[in-house]
Amino acid sequence: MKITFPHMGNLYIAVGSALKMLGGDVIIPPYNCKRTLSLGTRNSPEAVCLPYKLVLGNYIEAIEAGAEALLMIDSPGICRLGQYSNSSRTALIDMGYDVEFINFDLYKGKLKELYTGFKKATGNGNPIDIIKAINLALIKVDLLDQLDHSLAYYRAREIQTGSADIRYRRGLKAIEEAMTFSTTKKAFKHAMDQISSTPIDKDKNVIHIDLTGEIYVVIDYFSNLEIEKELGKLGVHVHRKLNISDWTKTFLIPPFLRSTEAHGERAARFASDFLKRDIGGDAIESVGDAAYASYSKSDGIVHLLPFTCMPEIIAQNILPNIRAERDIPVLSLVLDEQMGKAGFITRLEAFVDLINRRKRKNQEIKIA
Repeated sequence: MKITFPHMGNLYIAVGSALKMLGGDVIIPPYNCKRTLSLGTRNSPEAVCLPYKLVLGNYIEAIEAGAEALLMIDSPGICRLGQYSNSSRTALIDMGYDVEFINFDLYKGKLKELYTGFKKATGNGNPIDIIKAINLALIKVDLLDQLDHSLAYYRAREIQTGSADIRYRRGLKAIEEAMTFSTTKKAFKHAMDQISSTPIDKDKNVIHIDLTGEIYVVIDYFSNLEIEKELGKLGVHVHRKLNISDWTKTFLIPPFLRSTEAHGERAARFASDFLKRDIGGDAIESVGDAAYASYSKSDGIVHLLPFTCMPEIIAQNILPNIRAERDIPVLSLVLDEQMGKAGFITRLEAFVDLINRRKRKNQEIKIA
């Protein structure tokens, strides 16, 4: 049985490796592109959020490539994500596709559902094999996020634009191909060595911007129009606040076993002055990250949200209060299939220019 799953950043590397380790026949759909979005949009309700349209597009392209079973997630929480599974299943049946749907129903449990889902998808029910596969996936998720953070540092300071990205892509390929714990760690070390060999200007006066918002559009470089890369070209060191590794640690590791405060816990603590309860999606993280930025010496916040995402719309309307009270520049960008890159980049350039002028003014005041 050929199995597939949707994209979300570099998650395909970790999940694909786990399934292959268990003997699964995996079809990874093409990474998100205009065709993916077009297919998803054509077969989705008009007002549904951008991530859903891309997920549905992933499924359609994977089925076209021969996929016979689709991995889906049913997730708790006040968000449309909890309905992605049912909605996409209905859409694909209406389109005439005859495929099997394998749900990871996180409403029912965590580790048990992971075990049941992987067993059904691959036919391998050996608990030890499944534990090893999940562990490999978690290790890769963590290492890939570390690689992304390293790329952000070198991208903002590189002498030749794009040189860090070339080395990064080589590292991704090596980590994807590694299928054991030892080879994965060797591949990661090689990838880090590659990126750290990028010629940079260590004395470059970079600005620091925190990137937050709805996790899918923050992580997926197609839906956010490669915002981290574009900001890097402008001499910005981007600090992405939402990462898959933070989510997996919070989801799988009980609080009493964690050595440090989880990102979500910190965000909720800092958001409490502005938002008293979880309203769904990643809204509380968006508010908390913005409130925390003034303490982390960030120069500004970029907030990304999909069009029609109600939790993030609420967060967007809270951010002006944080900007005024904490004296931190905030830029909210709404993303959908109509967003044009030229106007998008113009807004980023204006925001970076504003921050640079603000920094120069503050320095002049200190000197005076």
